[in-house]
Amino acid sequence: MRDYGVPVSRACKMASIPRSQYYYQSTKDDSEIVALLQDLSGQHPTYGFRKLFAYLRRRGKEWNHKRVYRVYKLLKMNQKRRGKRRLPARVRQPLQQAATVNQSWSMDFMSDSLMGVRKFRTFNVMDDCTREALAIEIDTSLSSKRIIRALEGLIVQRGKPQVIRTDNGPEFTSKEFEWWCKEQEIEIQFIQPGRPMQNGYIERFNRVYREAILDAYLFTDIREVRALTKEWMEEYNQRRPHEALQNQTPSERKQQILSLT
Repeated sequence: MRDYGVPVSRACKMASIPRSQYYYQSTKDDSEIVALLQDLSGQHPTYGFRKLFAYLRRRGKEWNHKRVYRVYKLLKMNQKRRGKRRLPARVRQPLQQAATVNQSWSMDFMSDSLMGVRKFRTFNVMDDCTREALAIEIDTSLSSKRIIRALEGLIVQRGKPQVIRTDNGPEFTSKEFEWWCKEQEIEIQFIQPGRPMQNGYIERFNRVYREAILDAYLFTDIREVRALTKEWMEEYNQRRPHEALQNQTPSERKQQILSLT
């Protein structure tokens, strides 16, 4: 309105604001609050105002919470963030043949549904050296805690792997799973996103399992899936010849390696 030469009194009346507000200039310098809030928000992107204000208090800042919240809103930190966490860059890991038992395990998830459209998931674990199917956990939900319990059971039965090869699923990238592997001194080898061929052993196993069980039967109950899977695992490990093992079974290959060590 000033560009068109409208008097201030008339412009303020049209904008429904008092002239005192137009002429008011704050003497407060909020640059330090802005810098600290931006720094804390960058370190803790999921924290809200209360948590960030508590951090400021712990740093000895005595600003009134109303003042800090005003700056918080000016920075639009009160609006919901829709950004997703980026996956860290993964180094390409060559898919090498393991020489000994428990040198490397491969893990992956699969999904299917029952006749009632209820979905279920499977958590598959295999030994890269012998191609032995170590476990197939089946349930409607498989959290990182459930994965850790399954792996702890396998470690009790057959020992600890040196390396675990996985994709970048949320169960494997969770802090809980990473801390557990660190405590167990197990190295995690993440494949690069969108490169399932880098986890080729378990991908090949998944295809065989899907063709033999998941695509071959209609399931009405999850117990049927578990029962048929248990029978198939025994067949796969004990009697099915594997071309990559010179037509030995995984069980025969395991016995051969253990007898040489």
